[in-house]
Amino acid sequence: MGEILTSAQMRAKERTAMDSGFVSGRTLMERAGAGVVEAALGAMGGSEIRNKHAVVLCGPGNNGGDGFVIARLLSELGWQVEVFFYGKAETLSDDARHMHDLWAGIGAISALTPEAAAKGSRPTLLFDAMFGIGISRPIPLECAQAFEAVTERPAMDADERVFVVAVDCPSGFDVDSGRILLPVTPDQADGAIFDRSLVEENIRNALLTRTDLCVTFHAPKVGHCLTEVGRVRPAVVDIGLPEEGHPDLGTKAVPPTGVTLSAWLQRVAGVGTGGHKYQRGHVLVLGGGCGKGGAGRLAARAALRVGAGLVTLAVPPEAIAENAAQLNAIMLSALDGPAALEDMLADSRLGSICMGPGLGVGAGTRELVLTALRMTAQDGRRVVLDADALSSFASDPQVLFDAMHQGVVITPHEGEFARLFPDLSERSRQADPSKPSLSKVAATAQAASRLGATILLKGEATVLADPDGNSAIHSALYDRSVPWLGTAGAGDVLAGLIAGLSAHQRARACAPIDLAAAAAWLHVECARSFGPGLSAEDLPEELPKVFRKLGV
Repeated sequence: MGEILTSAQMRAKERTAMDSGFVSGRTLMERAGAGVVEAALGAMGGSEIRNKHAVVLCGPGNNGGDGFVIARLLSELGWQVEVFFYGKAETLSDDARHMHDLWAGIGAISALTPEAAAKGSRPTLLFDAMFGIGISRPIPLECAQAFEAVTERPAMDADERVFVVAVDCPSGFDVDSGRILLPVTPDQADGAIFDRSLVEENIRNALLTRTDLCVTFHAPKVGHCLTEVGRVRPAVVDIGLPEEGHPDLGTKAVPPTGVTLSAWLQRVAGVGTGGHKYQRGHVLVLGGGCGKGGAGRLAARAALRVGAGLVTLAVPPEAIAENAAQLNAIMLSALDGPAALEDMLADSRLGSICMGPGLGVGAGTRELVLTALRMTAQDGRRVVLDADALSSFASDPQVLFDAMHQGVVITPHEGEFARLFPDLSERSRQADPSKPSLSKVAATAQAASRLGATILLKGEATVLADPDGNSAIHSALYDRSVPWLGTAGAGDVLAGLIAGLSAHQRARACAPIDLAAAAAWLHVECARSFGPGLSAEDLPEELPKVFRKLGV
């Protein structure tokens, strides 16, 4: 899978490369600036641009150094370039100071203030090189106001809009958490001058949603995959760093890079491979009682469609008739408490168990979950816990933690995660940069370590982590956005997909995090294939079309 880096990991990669003599800081800065210019001009149509006028906003760090390179390269291409600088030249790093001085020999450098930035005509391109990936505090208010002032300059054509390019990330964007670190507004400092919420909204819009192109270096950063940072997915520019990983790396992109999707799915879960039904796996799904069986049926149907050879839906005896009227290829079995579940799990051909969808919250579900975990702890069979199977332990999560094993995948949404890991959830939602916080990735990784099993934390940006320190992000943002996937029952289908992929004989050799990642990707791909108007029942039925498109 492709790397997704934190700010610290990116800096460590750069530092290691520079300390080893592999590359100099100035060379990296030149490559970064050249990559931004190439990406920006490519996005704008290159030679077709008529008004070759750019404004570059430079900050006090190496991001500002990249900005000075951008200004110089554009000037060499015949552009009119205005440069505004927030900071003092003498406090810049040696590399950034060198780029500052090179530009100073070519063009003027103005102080970055709202008043100065407001003067002149509206440019075609605005480069935000004020604050990059290392920021850990809110940016100065005048920087946000200066950015806004440039975008509001008068234009020859009233409909003409400046094209905004963020260098590495929009200023104030925390690339570890995906949050915007909003500047201190006047009403905080001097009393209630005006509505702060309106100011914050304007700043957020200016720095984040007005970005037309974000160009980052070497690899995406975690925050790029958690929050949309503009109108298009960030472009990644190769600046010539070594490809080998850093010891602290662990977060990967889903799907992986460098392999075909069909090969990836075959490798991790045997999708598209032959074999008799028991080689393809037998899934046991536990369903709810009378009138509550829809969730279990959705999970069972998903497990069957994704490739399981057999699927059995186990429900209370009184719910057999209801389910028999709606199922054909899915087998039914009566489940009358933990003893009956023990008898079912005695069949070693059962490859995976899915528990939670529609099962009900309470002591009965707790006993079933603990029974399943106990009987699968030693034999390598996989267990997927979702919904009610998690909520039933909200009052005493440690009971669930103590029963866990590494073959388990839990699939909480944010609320269920908060009930199981209240401290980690609170820290991941901490908006005050002055207080210690965790990114969604870090919170999920710590939770997986505490749990001793794999976690798939659902959301537009689904985060996965396992107790071995591996983590991954499946990001349904930008061109993969599927807001219509937010529909009742979609999570039940996802749980069934994981169980279905986990049942195949090949799955025994695969890490649960890889199986869960494949399921998350297929889940979104089915929603994208179907389109708006989706209901949960449509998701499993879209799988054959997705598989055919992949050539599976």
